[in-house]
Amino acid sequence: MIILNLNYILNIVITLFLIGVLGLVLNRKNILITLMSIELMLLAINLNFVVFSIYLDDITGYIFVLFILTIAAAESAIGLAILTIYYRLKNTIRIDKIKNIKS
Repeated sequence: MIILNLNYILNIVITLFLIGVLGLVLNRKNILITLMSIELMLLAINLNFVVFSIYLDDITGYIFVLFILTIAAAESAIGLAILTIYYRLKNTIRIDKIKNIKS
């Protein structure tokens, strides 16, 4: 079995997290890309918890991952449900159009 170096895995985690941050910063139009960027950042954090939990031989990281995945799943389900209803009403999901809602 090939044992990967801790620095190699942490570089992957940092890269995934930065891709998520860039998705949030550079995207101003599409709310689906915003949701995917948030999910990518949460998954990078989960990978970080798992790696350090294995490295330190502790179960606390796995417990945090379980809670974070549960919250991320609920956030995605509620966000997509809201977007689906909004799309049915207005036929668009552009962020600039959603920001202009008064009521």
